[in-house]
Amino acid sequence: MIYLKTDEEIELLRENNILVSQTLAEVGRHIRPGVTTLELDRIAEEFIRAHGAVPAFLGYQGFPASLCVSVNEQVVHGIPSADCVLKEGDIVSVDCGTFMKGFVGDSAYTFAVGEVAEEVRRLMDVTKEALYKGTAQAKAGNRVGDVSAAVQEYAEHSGYGVVRELEGHGLGRRMHEDPGVPNFGARGRGPLLKEGMVICIEPMINMGSKAVVFERDGWTVRTRDRKPAAHYEFAVAVRKNGPDVLTDFSIIEQALNN
Repeated sequence: MIYLKTDEEIELLRENNILVSQTLAEVGRHIRPGVTTLELDRIAEEFIRAHGAVPAFLGYQGFPASLCVSVNEQVVHGIPSADCVLKEGDIVSVDCGTFMKGFVGDSAYTFAVGEVAEEVRRLMDVTKEALYKGTAQAKAGNRVGDVSAAVQEYAEHSGYGVVRELEGHGLGRRMHEDPGVPNFGARGRGPLLKEGMVICIEPMINMGSKAVVFERDGWTVRTRDRKPAAHYEFAVAVRKNGPDVLTDFSIIEQALNN
């Protein structure tokens, strides 16, 4: 069932998603060669709790950490580890969630570790632009397929693989609500987007094939060909006049540029 949110509920969702953006910015300040993904998880949990929220991912369906930290060929749901040490040229996709005042925040951002190869930077740029293309379609009267097709068309036209097995989702009092928001599809198809819906749009784009493998840890998803993947995610409120993006990447990017 799809739950439409009131303006007041959307503001509580915005508050959560701004905190997620701030948390990702804080994590981003510490991403450098030699840092472990477990250390990034500790930084995030402390920051979230210091701001009056709790990590939404920690314990969710048994997930053991506050962040999903996915390095290079890991697409999503990487488990932070003291054994995973970031090195120059890596990319790391960090997915973060908060729970505060009865609502959830959820967003993801892919960070470069030092200087990355030009082809990897292009993957990151195209994935982020695919997110923007999909988000532009999140307005009342459109359908989920309009969002999905915009992501797919841009990513595939750029020569990349679009993951099929995972998708975006509705967001509210629970982290995963209806409707599902795939990153592939046909325009004019799928659930109707209505004023008050809040959805997470999250392109998961592979440098090579779209094929993925689910690792034995029960969580980590990686590319089958072991080429890099990137992942960005917005929480978006559907409005009559267009998308109302509740996430704020400018907070993250300002931190990275300081």
